[in-house]
Amino acid sequence: MAARGPNKKIDLDTEDAPVAALPNLRKGSVFVDRSHQKESLAAFADNVTGEIKNPLAGIPKDQLFQDVEEFASEFGLNDEIPLLKKGALIAQSPGEADSITELNDEDRRVLRDEITHRWRHPRTLYLTIILNSIAAAIQGWDQTGSNGANLTFSQVLGIPDTGDYCNIPANKAICDKNSWIVGFINSCPYIAICVFAAWISDPLNNLLGRRGVIFLAAIFSLLAPFGQALSQKWGQLVACRILLGIGMGLKEVTVPVFSAESAPSSIRGGLVMSWQLWTAFGILMGTCANLVFVNGGRNAWRYQFGSAFIPAVPLILGVWFCPESPRWLMKKGKVDKAYWSLLRLRNSSLQAARDLYYIHAQLVYEDTLLEESGLSKTSNMFVRFAELFTIPRLRRATQASGIVMIAQQMCGINIMAFYSSTIFFESGADLKTSLLASFGFGLINFVFAFPAIWTIDTFGRRGLLLFTFPNMCWSLLVAGMCYFIPKSSRAHLGLVALFVYIYAAFYSPGEGPVPFTYSAEVFPLSHREIGMSWAVATNNFWGTVVSLTFPRQLRAFSTAGAFGFYAAMNLIAFVMIFLWLPETKQRSLEELDYVFGVSTRRHMNFQLFEVLPWWFRTYILRRKGLRSPQLYRLVSEETSAEYELDRKTEGISTSVNNGHTDVV
Repeated sequence: MAARGPNKKIDLDTEDAPVAALPNLRKGSVFVDRSHQKESLAAFADNVTGEIKNPLAGIPKDQLFQDVEEFASEFGLNDEIPLLKKGALIAQSPGEADSITELNDEDRRVLRDEITHRWRHPRTLYLTIILNSIAAAIQGWDQTGSNGANLTFSQVLGIPDTGDYCNIPANKAICDKNSWIVGFINSCPYIAICVFAAWISDPLNNLLGRRGVIFLAAIFSLLAPFGQALSQKWGQLVACRILLGIGMGLKEVTVPVFSAESAPSSIRGGLVMSWQLWTAFGILMGTCANLVFVNGGRNAWRYQFGSAFIPAVPLILGVWFCPESPRWLMKKGKVDKAYWSLLRLRNSSLQAARDLYYIHAQLVYEDTLLEESGLSKTSNMFVRFAELFTIPRLRRATQASGIVMIAQQMCGINIMAFYSSTIFFESGADLKTSLLASFGFGLINFVFAFPAIWTIDTFGRRGLLLFTFPNMCWSLLVAGMCYFIPKSSRAHLGLVALFVYIYAAFYSPGEGPVPFTYSAEVFPLSHREIGMSWAVATNNFWGTVVSLTFPRQLRAFSTAGAFGFYAAMNLIAFVMIFLWLPETKQRSLEELDYVFGVSTRRHMNFQLFEVLPWWFRTYILRRKGLRSPQLYRLVSEETSAEYELDRKTEGISTSVNNGHTDVV
């Protein structure tokens, strides 16, 4: 958007120019108060105070209405001006609907329902999430097809790595080599994602939009399973699994972002985590298909691979009935279409108008701050990728998303998703019993993902992870120790399965839904696709390492040693999350700019010297009534004496001017 009015670029770090002398700026149809931009930029780049500012706070009503009129005129929304004015007032003062005289009783009822009935939303929103969930189910089914097929395809294709053939000492070297080949075949989709598919998602999203990329991914997911089923040599299977990985990678990048950009912030976590819930459902359906075709003889693996095409059909047919992401449309300057999209995704036109103008104001303000912080506006993917590691706000988001994605592989879940049938087979189970035990794992993984729908936006992403990782550690360790029970004992297989199921029950509501939900949120719109590409590539790189090395790890360490290794990885992941992972629950996507403006050192010190002592006093010493420390505050027009006292206690002097809190 072209700047209007006085728009000469001023160095905000120039000390000889008083802040009050900075001219105001009109970016498009949003009034940017330059007298407060210096501290806002400082907060964005290094948010010492943890404040989250509303860009509309403190703007006089006459000025706000003028901005709305210019916004409506600029984007052809003149008929919606009265509604947009109401929406702008609500966005300026959220939670104060009763004091806004322009609102009527029906308007106030709609806003109250957002709190009292937060899951009541239009069918179109849920249709969008359902279709995104089908995309996730394809992902899980694709993963689990290889789980069951691992027991038979290697023998048929002449690369056995387990069984009677490998029990002959003379064949040990051949089977060791074959274990790497089988691992490579299983890892091919993840290699394709981290090397290729994740990165082409950025330009494809820019060109085709969210729906177009999901449709393209569904085509790959429809055709690749047929190719796997018809493969005659292991090289052909590799090629088809690479094509499968391209479809998987496009979905992994795009679907969580599409859900995050469409959902209201109050339930965004619950809706975006449907990716994991329905990935778990796909895993369950895959284990069912493995059982259905267990008696297929030498061709069982063909049916197990090929059955994954089924959920791709409704996705291809239904994705174009969803509205496009309103934020993607706004990024493309199609504000009128974004408004139409929001009308379909929200309960009322008032909420759509409010969200439209608030998103617009946040994006313009974000754009202004990013310009001042030196961020390039180029569409060049390589430049924006470099900025993920050079711009402080982006670097912190890159670090945080990388941590949760790496942790998902460190926790060891994919050794179960890829090799649970092999693990149970190694425990002494026969072919059918191994697949039945794997079905139990898939069922537990799916059922225990449901609690996250209600807890991810209340306990938060960080809270779920900190609770579940220690429990995954001990349960996986005990499952490994059960391998020291003689296989001849009936307790051996039963206890191994029990503790693997306990492990899955802790994984599903925690590290299961959080990584893709979190990574879809943390990047600003300008870098959301490339940021998500980084996160997905990171996840799949380590997924490749896990799937490639685990067959050889089993032969070298035994199952008990492999489980012990991943139990230790859970502890390391817990420490990383505690120190370096900010919370994102119930913040708008644009407000997260301020959350990731807090430096890593400030966040780490807060966890070590404020959160940890509070936790010790509260839960170990059992002291009651201690107030939980808070790092982030939403600042709009806070003038209360309590707030001033809190700020002074922290050693920060503040003054309030036109609704903004100035840090001195």
